[in-house]
Amino acid sequence: MASRYTSIHERGVPGALLAPLKWLCVSFGVLVGLLLAAWIVDWIFVFHVWPERLGRLETILRQDLVRTSALGGWVSGWPNFAGDCANLLYATLFKLTGIHDMGRRFAEAAPLSIPDTIARGTYLENYEAIQVAMIGTQLFGVRLATLVMALPLLVMVYGVALFDGLTQRAMRRASGGRESASLYHRAKHLQLGLLAMLGAVSLLIPVSMDPRWLWAPVALVLAVLSRMQWTYYKKHL
Repeated sequence: MASRYTSIHERGVPGALLAPLKWLCVSFGVLVGLLLAAWIVDWIFVFHVWPERLGRLETILRQDLVRTSALGGWVSGWPNFAGDCANLLYATLFKLTGIHDMGRRFAEAAPLSIPDTIARGTYLENYEAIQVAMIGTQLFGVRLATLVMALPLLVMVYGVALFDGLTQRAMRRASGGRESASLYHRAKHLQLGLLAMLGAVSLLIPVSMDPRWLWAPVALVLAVLSRMQWTYYKKHL
């Protein structure tokens, strides 16, 4: 059995061409999984936790949209960025699939086609759950926009910590300081785990919150871990 390191599909031009496609497929799968998880969380809170039911979710969406729109105008000069992300995600999932128009037809008194007549009963039985998914999708889009707006801050902090860590590494190398592969790998894995966990929490938590209170501490912890990672990077390669 051939080694994966010598396979033509893993190296050279084919590997370089397939790498972006693999990355896009993995990213798409992760986003779909997170969106499904967000729907499940919203369904649980709407039907089993909140006495206001759907009204509470609508309030959270309005609060997050107002806050994120103001933040988007301050950070990127694009005040409607969050709303545009929410509308794009909603249109992709519910307008392109015809679910949005189907609901409008059912709300009107006009005669229905045979397929609409068949689907009407199922739609009405699950009407509230579909509404939760629709609102939850828009909320997911707003919070996804928040993550995108947080990326410049995280990249800047990581870059500063990277250069500072490499400077400390050069000083330790010149003075004969010891290296620590375990600290390097632990700091690297902690960064990935921290970003993945808090990214998922910010997308799924059914509470309206100011993203600056979440991502400012994350940026600080990321800077400490990044500096530690590159400070203890192997001196001799």
